Amino acid sequence: MAPELLTMTGITKTFPGVRALDGVDLDVRAGEVHCLLGQNGAGKSTLIKVLAGAHQPDEGEIRWQGEPVRLATPIAAMRLGIATIYQELDLVEHLSVTENIFLGNEVASRGVIRARDARTRAAALLARLGHPEIDPDVTVGALPAAGQQIVSVARALSHDVRLIVMDEPSAALDPDEVDNLFRIVAGLTADGVAVVYISHRLEEIRRIGDRVSVLKDGRAAARGMPARTTETREFVALMTGREVQYAFPERPRHVEQPVDRVLRAAPRPPVLCTEQLAREGEFAPLDLELRAGEITGLAGLVGSGRSEILETLAGARRPTAGRILVDGTPLRPGNVTAAVRAGIGLAPEERKSQALLMLESVTSNVSLSSLPRFSTGGWLDRARERARARDRTRGLALHPDDPDRPVRTLSGGNQQKVVLARWLLRECRVLLLDEPTRGVDVGARAELYRVVRRLADSGVAVLLVSSEVPEVLGLADRVLVLREGRVVHTAPARELDEHRVLDLVMEGSPSC
Repeated sequence: MAPELLTMTGITKTFPGVRALDGVDLDVRAGEVHCLLGQNGAGKSTLIKVLAGAHQPDEGEIRWQGEPVRLATPIAAMRLGIATIYQELDLVEHLSVTENIFLGNEVASRGVIRARDARTRAAALLARLGHPEIDPDVTVGALPAAGQQIVSVARALSHDVRLIVMDEPSAALDPDEVDNLFRIVAGLTADGVAVVYISHRLEEIRRIGDRVSVLKDGRAAARGMPARTTETREFVALMTGREVQYAFPERPRHVEQPVDRVLRAAPRPPVLCTEQLAREGEFAPLDLELRAGEITGLAGLVGSGRSEILETLAGARRPTAGRILVDGTPLRPGNVTAAVRAGIGLAPEERKSQALLMLESVTSNVSLSSLPRFSTGGWLDRARERARARDRTRGLALHPDDPDRPVRTLSGGNQQKVVLARWLLRECRVLLLDEPTRGVDVGARAELYRVVRRLADSGVAVLLVSSEVPEVLGLADRVLVLREGRVVHTAPARELDEHRVLDLVMEGSPSC
């Protein structure tokens, strides 16, 4: 048995009105992958911030290689050999890949930065991670989410690390990228480096994990369980306090009927359609129809054009060809305001940086796109704004039910509900969902699935993007499969399975 590298005992942390950690114990051995499970709000993020030196515990002890230590700052943790890769990557978008990798750890001699040496070392790290194609000189903001994830891992490896904490590292990666990540993790552990791996994807835990600890309501519900032999339902029961069926809402009956019968029954006109819509270098000409009451899924690998299509429909990107029509009326391209006024709402992949004002209240975030409704003569009716926002969040079972609470204090699943509540208040007719359950635990996922299905049943046209093929197939009524920016297949979800979709996204050819 490998020696214990890290021991955390009785860790307690309290914030105003909330005990985030209540006597948590955790031990990590050299060369193992120790997985950390728990619902959003269970205390995982707080625990890893204590380990990273970002939070100081109120009580408890941390031992590193058997010796008690105080991780007063992130720099102190890094000097010991503890690196943390957060789910929301802490990269500086306007700096180059090389500058981000060595930020705070610059390659220098006598106070002078050796840019050429830094670039050479950055290229070597990227090659080690299986991505020599990433240009060390390109700005990080120009990279897709998967590329930024690789840069963040490279930054951690630029230090002499003994333990790496990875918080949802696969959330933005396609299957090939996940396989590459696991190869990297296996190489690290073979060298004696320990990895604390946080993921909501239980199938990943079985593939990569050695032992698993489970947090629930700020306490350790289980410690050091075997990752590969423990049954899934036992993990779920420990996280939630009950057995949860990972099931999708039932589709409306008409969706399960044969396609020709549905078409003969007077199909609804599309709310939104595109005519040869395209963005050069991102996605090829696309003819798309979104109908009221239908959930359309986009399946494809990262970089296949999924997110770019959603952002173009929402006005965040300007198409290079084609047009968008809402109720038959052309939409002004590349204009977010015009899209919102036409009834289009977007819940983007990076909700914290692209959708939410993290320091503002739930009310302010929900009403953000509807402020004119609460204004009279230049004055904002705060009471009416708050009441309407609360009405929408209560309908989504937001927890805690506090419209004045800062959004940054909510779990990932509840932050996503705030984004959805914004478009409910706006009464949008087309809802674009980009990775809606990214970083959301199994219990909250089921709640979000029910919300999305309920929205569709109320007449909203939904376009869903997800990296998880079972999620697309389980939630969508109709699926478009993308490969390299082109639609290669379209079919009702009930006619597809995961293997067929993966075959299409990897090797498919366009079909009518």
